[in-house]
Amino acid sequence: MTTEGPILHADLDSFYASVEQRDDPKLRGRPVIVGGGVVLAASYEAKAYGVRTAMGGGQARRLCPDAIVVPPRMRAYSAASKAVFEVFGNTTPLVEGISIDEAFLDVGGLLKIAGTPSRIAAKLRKDVLEQVGLPITVGVARTKFLAKVASGVAKPDGLLVVPHDKELEFLHPLPVERLWGVGKVTARKLRERGVTTVGQMEGFGEKELVRMLGRGVGAHLHALSHNDDPRRVQTGRRRRSIGAQRALGSRPRSPAELDATLLTLADRLARRLRAAHRVCRTVVLRMRFADFTRATRSHTLMEATEQTGAIVAAARDLLATARPLIDERGLTLIGLALTNLSKDDAIQLALPFGAKPGDALDSTLDTVRDRFGSKSITRAVHLGQVEEPWVPLLPD
Repeated sequence: MTTEGPILHADLDSFYASVEQRDDPKLRGRPVIVGGGVVLAASYEAKAYGVRTAMGGGQARRLCPDAIVVPPRMRAYSAASKAVFEVFGNTTPLVEGISIDEAFLDVGGLLKIAGTPSRIAAKLRKDVLEQVGLPITVGVARTKFLAKVASGVAKPDGLLVVPHDKELEFLHPLPVERLWGVGKVTARKLRERGVTTVGQMEGFGEKELVRMLGRGVGAHLHALSHNDDPRRVQTGRRRRSIGAQRALGSRPRSPAELDATLLTLADRLARRLRAAHRVCRTVVLRMRFADFTRATRSHTLMEATEQTGAIVAAARDLLATARPLIDERGLTLIGLALTNLSKDDAIQLALPFGAKPGDALDSTLDTVRDRFGSKSITRAVHLGQVEEPWVPLLPD
């Protein structure tokens, strides 16, 4: 018997920056920033100066003048991710990928074969370092939530085990921001009421938290403060939504520029949708403004679709509706998401039967781009623009 939980949360440390330091020995031990206009990743040496992901490049360089800025190499990061997930798969068949650099692993059935979860976690870290050359942090606990919290506390390049009989002792002294779902707004509401740690939150009843934060958030945080998380590690689960976003910086953008950016996002998402043989019903526009507030707008289509034209039309309508808000607050980030996904063979045929007008065009464009690359054919509004780096993702 063991007091260790069966769930591992494995999370690569400063993934993009670590790949750069692995591949270029001159960068090791130096502050590294990946991406110039916007920080895509920062090494822990750069983070020590206050540099953070999604920060503007100018601000990052002011905080860390000695930082070495390198362009992103998305193919290298994608290859490194695949190699790491091969190590995960060789550790246990029960792997749930969260992103390209983190996953949950269930090792509960391997006690007689491979030893305790902590022993398996130590071997996993060793294998990733030796086979892929990257540091990885692992949290071990009884629940997915607590395993993720443990890995966050153990960073960088650490291993932390939370045994069954020490769960609340570990959890309660942590700041409330460690809980999933506690962002800046929720944290401010809690701190205004004197709640700064998980233990203080645990002292509130569920009804009081619901009155304070709303039904969904209050019940969710009450459960997490008691480490109540019944979710299992799930394999083969498909995404419920797909999305993409782009930081715009502080410079005002014209309607034409925003439209071009929206078209780029829509093209990319529609292509991913078709490659995964899926269709969507709902298009969601996500916005972040200069005052750091956020807003979303969504539209549910009459019929599920995978057509670029239908997605673009819905996205443009949402952007037009949000235009007064954009003019008032200034837009610094725009995102697009496709939700209510289902398989493409689940579409109910509508009269007249047969292919729709956009199907042949979309299929032809996909074929050209698959064969000759995404830059081989583009929209006229994108001519002369510098293509933003694509972010590698887990399969849709």
